[in-house]
Amino acid sequence: MNIGIDISQVVYEGTGVGRYVREMVKHLVRIDSNNTYVLFGSSLRQQDALRLFCNEIKIINPSVKTVIIPFPPTMLDVLWNIFHIFPITWFTGPLDLFWSSDWTQPPLGKASGMTTIHDVSFLKFPNSFPQKIIQVQKRRLHQVKKACQIILCDSKTTKDDVEKYLNIPEEKLIVVYPGYHA
Repeated sequence: MNIGIDISQVVYEGTGVGRYVREMVKHLVRIDSNNTYVLFGSSLRQQDALRLFCNEIKIINPSVKTVIIPFPPTMLDVLWNIFHIFPITWFTGPLDLFWSSDWTQPPLGKASGMTTIHDVSFLKFPNSFPQKIIQVQKRRLHQVKKACQIILCDSKTTKDDVEKYLNIPEEKLIVVYPGYHA
């Protein structure tokens, strides 16, 4: 299977989502020799950080393909979350599955979709978040509902919140607790 993974969040070194993506990718490409991986990353100002991470991954698994584009997250929000144009496969080539990251949900072409939702605190506690973050996340999750066949949730509480606040059917939701790496 040809699996695409959005690694854009790895540039945010101190964040939980950045660490989650970084560790997930490192471990997947180390233990899985049956599938082919295409890592997709987008950043205008932090392309060097993406390249550095991709170089680390290629040491682990030299067959991993990488695609880095110079688009800021705000541009992808407009292209993918609002207009829903330019399928991810325009950048990556053909995919069977694409796992999307934290800020954007690209059109998938013929690929199946998968994502992780870490929490929906921006919906539960909207006064704690800037309006821009709420709007971007709502747009992304609107696309996720339509595009993703599988949604990983970090906990049973997150799964319950996703059902309640986003009205996503339970059969699409799978609880996968994040691992621990010291």
